[in-house]
Amino acid sequence: MELAGQAAPGVEQHAEQVAETACHLADAAGPGGGSTAAAEDVLDAVDTLTEALGSAGPELAQALAAVAAATDGARRLLGIAVDEQEPDLLAVAAAVPPGRRRPKRRGLGPGFQGIRTAR
Repeated sequence: MELAGQAAPGVEQHAEQVAETACHLADAAGPGGGSTAAAEDVLDAVDTLTEALGSAGPELAQALAAVAAATDGARRLLGIAVDEQEPDLLAVAAAVPPGRRRPKRRGLGPGFQGIRTAR
């Protein structure tokens, strides 16, 4: 499996921003610095990114199927509600997983001042 040599306009920049923001989040949260709401947002982001990357092809979707199972497992451990439409892991391995419904967007909370970029 091979991805296109060049992404659609803006995709590479967004991917770079996501990676940079993830690093900032990891630095800010550190051990014991997170919350259930933050963990839920992170797991939703991981699911969304996994779905987007998996749409590139069935082989990639099959390789990423374990990520969806892992985020569901993390939600259970944290006591966060899990989508009732859990994929059958054998069926996921055999076919491209169906698109998951995007999670409801929640507000960013008080004090949110945007994402800083280095420009």
